[in-house]
Amino acid sequence: MDTPNLLIIMDDEHSSNALGCYGHPIAKTPNLDRLAQRGTRFDSAYTNSPICVPARAALATGQYPHQTSYWDNCIAYDGHVESWGHRLQAADIETTSIGKLHYVDNRASTGFDRQILPMHIHAGGDTQGLVRDPPSPRPQCRDMADNLGPGETEYTQYDRDIRDSAKAWLKQQAAGSSDQPWATFVSFICPHYPLVAPKQFFDLYDPADMPLPKQRPDDGTDQTGWWRDFNNSYLWDNYFTSDEHRRLAIASYYALVSFIDDCVGQILSVLEESGLDKTTRVVFLSDHGESLGARGLWGKSTMYNESVQVPMIIAGPGIPEGKTCRTPVQLLDVFPTALDNAGLEPAEDRPGRSLIEIANLPDDLSRSIFSEYHATAARSAEYMIRRGRYKYIHYVGFAAELYDLEDDPEELSNLALKPEYSGVLREFMTQLNGILDPEATDHAAKADQQVLIDQLGGREAVATKRSASATPAPKPVEAT
Repeated sequence: MDTPNLLIIMDDEHSSNALGCYGHPIAKTPNLDRLAQRGTRFDSAYTNSPICVPARAALATGQYPHQTSYWDNCIAYDGHVESWGHRLQAADIETTSIGKLHYVDNRASTGFDRQILPMHIHAGGDTQGLVRDPPSPRPQCRDMADNLGPGETEYTQYDRDIRDSAKAWLKQQAAGSSDQPWATFVSFICPHYPLVAPKQFFDLYDPADMPLPKQRPDDGTDQTGWWRDFNNSYLWDNYFTSDEHRRLAIASYYALVSFIDDCVGQILSVLEESGLDKTTRVVFLSDHGESLGARGLWGKSTMYNESVQVPMIIAGPGIPEGKTCRTPVQLLDVFPTALDNAGLEPAEDRPGRSLIEIANLPDDLSRSIFSEYHATAARSAEYMIRRGRYKYIHYVGFAAELYDLEDDPEELSNLALKPEYSGVLREFMTQLNGILDPEATDHAAKADQQVLIDQLGGREAVATKRSASATPAPKPVEAT
């Protein structure tokens, strides 16, 4: 087979449990469901860091944050580590991005020949989030609760611009005479808050019908100093005044999910109508999830499935149709997938595996997935290992958590509290130490963050300067 094209479509803050094809009883996602039917859906896909900038750096580089030092929402990808785009450029494959990147700026050489409507970190990123030990309160969390329901935002308009630019780009490719393969990264920002959705999609969901999210069991898991600091920094739930208020937020989130599904559907329709679907592999995924009130948490930044698990679908030539793959996968797998799609040799210094290969092999339930977090509201580093039926969560300096995802998929029974699981905990701790030094990595991240804090005037100046609750959308102009 000739080298296929590659279309990667990403959205933002989309938990894998908020799609129809993943079994959600409420979320209406007919276009993504159809993509899953004509391809392979991965039912255990994870981000390698549950926050925007490090997650996107991991996707670009195929390496973990501790390998690259892209730790948080200030220290963004700058092209100094080779990306999959760089590898494709070297092979004379045209690379284009359309939409959100969240890199350092549009001048850095990050592996794209052309950036269309790029969003990068703004004004140095989330500088307040650099202060972590202890983290500072974030009153801007009020913005989520104060902005809900039907309507339009700069984000919904930005996503429409991204959608239309992607459709126009595909039509241009279909009309061209070049047989040169291409790789295009289309990146939306919804369903990221503000949770305000276009009325036609909000009308699909009655807030009164929204089930309230699960809450934590009263087992003391959230009473450690790590969790007290986290909850005193990320104050999201404090600003919701009632369960009806929360139901409105949940309905608004699902409406944004349906809005993005429609945007993706329009792009896929152009792909099919032009015949490019016969020569193009499509990957759909998100950078991280959204807690959506579960355990009293909103946003991302935790290692629970709502936050760390993402949708991931691949379809196109050579991909099994209608398959659900149970092998755990991760954002890092996009790097080897891009190389594999282009017929290039794999990069031996990257820990990922090609999704094309994984989709065509029997399920490997023993595969381990690793994620880490060194950013806003985290007093110390947070690590996760998913292996087999278990998920292990490690907080530097504080008690660990352990969940059996087969018997307890909602992660409500912390087995680390039970003495009979001490052996399992020791095994995971040994594995974690084989990946990195947990304490030394925590110190390294904080040292890099302290450099920025000092440059910005010191801890007090940074902690009290309110960062924006979300990156502003760029104006609808092209940058290269």
